Amino acid sequence: MSKSMNIAVIHGDGTGPEVMREGLKVLRTASDKFGLSLNLTDYDLGGERYLKTGDVLPDSVLEELRKQDAIYLSAIGHPDVKPGVLEKGILLKLRFELDQYINLRPVRLYPGVQTPLKDKGPEHIDFVVVRENTEGLYAGSGGYLKQGTPDEIAVQESINTRKGVDRCLRYAFNLASSRSRKQLHLVGKTNVLTFAFDLWERAFNEIGAADFTSVDRRYHHVDACCMFMVWAPEQYDVIVTDNMFGDIITDIGAMIQGGLGISASGNINPEPGGVSMFEPVGGSAPQFTGKNVINPLACIGAGAMMLKAAGHLEAADCIEAAVAKVAGELPGLGVGEMGIGTDAVGDKVAALVAG
Repeated sequence: MSKSMNIAVIHGDGTGPEVMREGLKVLRTASDKFGLSLNLTDYDLGGERYLKTGDVLPDSVLEELRKQDAIYLSAIGHPDVKPGVLEKGILLKLRFELDQYINLRPVRLYPGVQTPLKDKGPEHIDFVVVRENTEGLYAGSGGYLKQGTPDEIAVQESINTRKGVDRCLRYAFNLASSRSRKQLHLVGKTNVLTFAFDLWERAFNEIGAADFTSVDRRYHHVDACCMFMVWAPEQYDVIVTDNMFGDIITDIGAMIQGGLGISASGNINPEPGGVSMFEPVGGSAPQFTGKNVINPLACIGAGAMMLKAAGHLEAADCIEAAVAKVAGELPGLGVGEMGIGTDAVGDKVAALVAG
């Protein structure tokens, strides 16, 4: 395994550059300690570039990104840019063009971190959500009829292919089989969305019965899953679901693990030579730009996920352990609740990584 990585860095908008600064600080510390060579290339994709040039994600930049080993992304979103322009033009375009068909969201409560769930601790909240990332309602299939009139019709279609469902399920089964509980929940809505989730459920049972007999297969409707996540989250080990449902339930997951300030995610293309992208879950929070009050732990954690996906497990585990320790020592994880500044949080994590 090569100890060299070529990483595209997208600093983002608003407070994005502030949390990315701390993420890179920790990555560089880990690379020094574990003998990694990280070749970082900065890209100015985001609201400021769009406002100056009209460019969102030029084809020439996309081709450069295809040649990287990974993409490290901070938050995208600018108050002077219409909602959807940057999200569709950068985030969704990268996911679709680079075929990042898995969105991976660990949901883990660290010791000492407060959860809004009564009588729940780290032993109850430790699961992973595998979200299909390139199909479903986010595929962009649909349109308007008679737009702007009283008879306007808007249609948005959920696209689910057997290929897309199969590869997402196989990733989730493999992940579940690698964990001690070996349990996988399919989350859907088979009683109402009878076409899409009939496909998901049939594929789930066929693949499980044929190739993953050691994995305990279970099913929950999405509404039941939302209830269980705030009542009995210990039921879950690995969850697999479609794009829209995954988007919703992972935000519940972020809250029960302590908030968006600590929640990291990966957009994964697990195929050989695939380029994956890692990012904090939270937004750009432009109203707090320059105030040094945003929690950088999610961005730092995304960096650890990036190293883990590349096979640098020792470095990734070291960063995650440092994040867990710092998170448990802070009085709060929300905006302005940490007791110290963004830069000081990064310093603490980097010091622990350095040892």
